[in-house]
Amino acid sequence: MRLGIDIGGTKTDAVAVDASGSLAQRVRLATGFGSTAVVETAVAAVSRIGELTGLSATGFDSIGIGIPGLVDNASGHVAHAVNLGLEGLELGGELAGRLGVGVRIENDVKAAALGAYHLLGLDGTMAYLNLGTGMAAGIVVDGRLWRGRGGIAGEIGHIPVDPKGVLCACGQRGCLETVASGSGVARQWKTDDPLPVRALFAAAADGDRNARAIKARLAEGIASAVRVLVLTVDVDSVVIGGGLSHLGDRLLCDVHEVLESWSTSSPFLASLSLQDRVRLVPEDSPVAALGAALVGEKLSG
Repeated sequence: MRLGIDIGGTKTDAVAVDASGSLAQRVRLATGFGSTAVVETAVAAVSRIGELTGLSATGFDSIGIGIPGLVDNASGHVAHAVNLGLEGLELGGELAGRLGVGVRIENDVKAAALGAYHLLGLDGTMAYLNLGTGMAAGIVVDGRLWRGRGGIAGEIGHIPVDPKGVLCACGQRGCLETVASGSGVARQWKTDDPLPVRALFAAAADGDRNARAIKARLAEGIASAVRVLVLTVDVDSVVIGGGLSHLGDRLLCDVHEVLESWSTSSPFLASLSLQDRVRLVPEDSPVAALGAALVGEKLSG
């Protein structure tokens, strides 16, 4: 039995995965803010899953954790996870001391990429395009994560596409993330709705011209991310996940329309069949927690 934990900005998702790779148990709990609270959240998740499976922390074959921020997967150090109030945390070491067993730490998007690859039964190459507060991708090649030299592979949200665009949190202007992410939508569409993209799509459906324009920019930005991933890595498939993926076919159809329109004007893009490579992660699938369980297995071997 393997244990995987996805520590998000507001909630933590924990799963137990059996020997066949199937989901055996799942729990969700609120995520604490700050270094001490994040460690306590992880410990509580291990305890809750342990109660359901009858296993102590040392009884699991492996424990893996996915968490936002810059992660050194070799040391377990987490840096600059702003939404969690972390500027530096030796999470792997802290948890090993509390649990009495080694814990593998990975960036949450990269963990989700591995989980999506496994859940969908894919082979070859895949990019997991995470559309949440920000935009990032995780790349899997033949079942293993491709991190690049410093773990930056897949950070396509910070590719500038408009030199006159708004200032991005990374310090550049006009990055993909500024138009094709939850924060990008929230900046452009002011609303009291806790899910601005939901309000945006509703207003667009009611005929609001500004909402339709923002919605079109969102679709074009996501399509641009798909194009970048295919042109740079030539992945077999691009799987869209993250909070915006909950829009389902409404979002996917918009992205397909953009990709198909590009294909009609570019024989080169038409030859790549971009629209045929894109799919959504299954609704309510705990891919990040599942991937964290697999990260523990992959790195302990």
